[in-house]
Amino acid sequence: MAAATTFPPLRFSALPKISASISVGDKLPDTTLSYLDASDELQTVSVAELTVKKKAILVAVPGAFTPTCSQKHLPGFVEKAAEFKAKGVDTIACISVNDAFVMKAWKESLKIGGEVLLLSDGNGDFTRAIGCELDLSDKPVGLGVRSRRYDMYGEDGVVKIFNLEDGGAFDVSSAQVLLNALSY
Repeated sequence: MAAATTFPPLRFSALPKISASISVGDKLPDTTLSYLDASDELQTVSVAELTVKKKAILVAVPGAFTPTCSQKHLPGFVEKAAEFKAKGVDTIACISVNDAFVMKAWKESLKIGGEVLLLSDGNGDFTRAIGCELDLSDKPVGLGVRSRRYDMYGEDGVVKIFNLEDGGAFDVSSAQVLLNALSY
């Protein structure tokens, strides 16, 4: 029997400094995202439906079920959802370049109710439109092209706050950082 191959931990720190094509003051592109409803029927929602005439938080993660996304990033927004709602936020949505089936399984595994929508950007259309793609194709785990980690707050479809992480960092896109920014 052959010995199991071990791979070094995934490291994002070697990636170049990043920027996105979207920034504060820009209008969000109107692409379509998807999710499975309670009856396992595929539904779609446009970014405009989520954000126009609303105050919305969009959170992006590199992948469902990945450690930082599952243990820190998304749970923070679930835990702080009531505080965001008290500040007038209408919608909190987590977006990932995963399919709708994976997103539903992830939501169920984390026991998330209706406080945060988990949405699939399966083909990465929204992610590419805002310039936040992260190519992890050369990594041993074969993640392909994903989204960089970020959070953004928008009003009426316009970006007001945008916290984009470098590589695999989790420093500026936490729920607490965004909540603090909304307190000013």
